[in-house]
Amino acid sequence: MNYIFSEIIEKKKHSIELSSEEIKWLINSYVRNKVTDYQMAAFAMAIYFNGMTKAETLALTQAYVESGYVYDVSEVKGLKADKHSTGGVGDKTSLVYSPLVASYGVKVCKLSGRGLGVTGGTIDKLESCKGWTSELSKEKFIKTINEVGMSITGQSDDIVPADKKMYALRDVTGTVDSIPLIAASIMSKKLVIDSDSLILDVKVGAGAFMKNIDIAEKLANEMITIGHGYNRKVSILLTDMQKPLGKAIGNAIEVKEAWDTLNNNGPEDLKEVVCTAAGLTLTDLGIFDKLEDAISDCYKKLETGECAHFLQEFVEAQGGNFELIINYDQNFTTKNKIEVFAEEDGYIISQDAETIGLLSMELGAGRKTKEDLIDFSAGIYLNKKTGDVVKTGDVVLTFYTNYDINNDWIERAKKSFTISMQNEKQKNIIKIIR
Repeated sequence: MNYIFSEIIEKKKHSIELSSEEIKWLINSYVRNKVTDYQMAAFAMAIYFNGMTKAETLALTQAYVESGYVYDVSEVKGLKADKHSTGGVGDKTSLVYSPLVASYGVKVCKLSGRGLGVTGGTIDKLESCKGWTSELSKEKFIKTINEVGMSITGQSDDIVPADKKMYALRDVTGTVDSIPLIAASIMSKKLVIDSDSLILDVKVGAGAFMKNIDIAEKLANEMITIGHGYNRKVSILLTDMQKPLGKAIGNAIEVKEAWDTLNNNGPEDLKEVVCTAAGLTLTDLGIFDKLEDAISDCYKKLETGECAHFLQEFVEAQGGNFELIINYDQNFTTKNKIEVFAEEDGYIISQDAETIGLLSMELGAGRKTKEDLIDFSAGIYLNKKTGDVVKTGDVVLTFYTNYDINNDWIERAKKSFTISMQNEKQKNIIKIIR
């Protein structure tokens, strides 16, 4: 059935609920260029001001999903799980979560993307293992999952093309920060692969897209509603991104930290987020009855190092040279190493994730535009984390870069952390929503 755009926008303008057929017609027409950018910009702005009902948001998500390729993972043997993060600084959670969950016999089937700005991308990090590729055929994706227990593939152009087109429009029309549009965008990319459990890690704070806890919680509830509309088990973590996650920010340096964490040598905040996310998966799937038992068992697995081999085997199955990470110090060197020192005694009570993320990007570890090249060796290491004791002259953070030293980096780095004689309790998990 054909609809008239002017009638749809009039309904949306006056907060009259659209039918799923109207929304699907609109999205399909936009993908086929039968609805123009300026028309869809008006529709996005109407959503921005008037919102969408739960039924409308679900219909929008379904239209996004159905606009492109949907993965058939029926040949994957056993229970399937997925995890998604809304992005942050130093967030290498998937590189630890996936091997950990795979060690319980659960198959991790994951789509990931590249980084832009302060947000790092899982694909970029893994490409520091020379030869590793995310460009997998369906057959290779399924084979890797069944043989290794996990696989991460890239988001190709034929995955939710409607969302890609819509997001580009939202970016230039001031409608990015609309809860229904964000929820549909995130969930559509997760629903193209069937899973028995989906964990969403919604980052909140200076280094995340969501700066406000209340808005993050609204987004979380919206995404759970969409998941339930697809009969999916969805659990959500709200986690802190005022400060970076872990100590490493970059690409190869983050894969190294993930490997260290899987071998019982990782930072506590990263282990907490990983074990909580994995624990939620294991209870959603009925492997454990109580979340606290599942989390405790996950910590034990990290202590023994028994699940580390899954990361190496997965990288090598997709063509990567993991020996580069195992022998990190010999393979990832930079022309310049810059240390930033504490100028007083006390405790580190804050570290600005956004500032540190921007600095890592300027060192060569991230992109300002999609066309920028990444230096896999560049990055930042936090020698001291929030909550740590420092003395004057202690190294707080270290830069690694092949660029010429810019003194402005050092001044900004000094302003990125705060030292106080009074320590403050740190919180990594803000809330769990199921």
